[in-house]
Amino acid sequence: MPTPPRGLTPPAASSDLDHKDNWEETVRLMGDLMVLAFQTDSTRICTFVVAQEREHIPNRYKAIGITEDHHNLSHAGEPERVEQYAKVGRYHVSQLAYILRKLKDVREGEGTLLDNCMISYGAGLSDGSGHTIDDLPILLAGRGRGTLTPGRHIRLPGEPPICNLWLSLLDRMGAPVDRLGDSTGVLRGL
Repeated sequence: MPTPPRGLTPPAASSDLDHKDNWEETVRLMGDLMVLAFQTDSTRICTFVVAQEREHIPNRYKAIGITEDHHNLSHAGEPERVEQYAKVGRYHVSQLAYILRKLKDVREGEGTLLDNCMISYGAGLSDGSGHTIDDLPILLAGRGRGTLTPGRHIRLPGEPPICNLWLSLLDRMGAPVDRLGDSTGVLRGL
């Protein structure tokens, strides 16, 4: 591990940060740090992975009565395991709600920090068992400084690649690019 600059404490080993026994506290702490970074203009861009798709950490969700790891549940076929998978999904969304409330509580200009953000929440697969990437359920929160209209459900025609969404959000941030990954153009109607 590289030596940190003088006066800074080196980060703990990754096993110390895993918090298998208190995953919710870890997620909320990371959410608090993200909100603080936005609030102080330390950054306005963040990627926050709540759980890796291929993680195999049993008992991570024991607080909600689930002892099997998220990845194995994503391949569930039996009704009981499908319900457990859904319960983990609801738990993840509750952590997102915590972060969105924190963003909404921070006044910024004429609105809130959430009004000035574009927060996307989703997954890399629409079906864990089939490993499919079509029909990805993506939630966008915030108003993106007035460039997004919240409170709608949009079903896009065809099968546009997810990179079209990222391209569209970059455009709204004032950082337009011609192409990103497998993008085919910006999305209209967001």
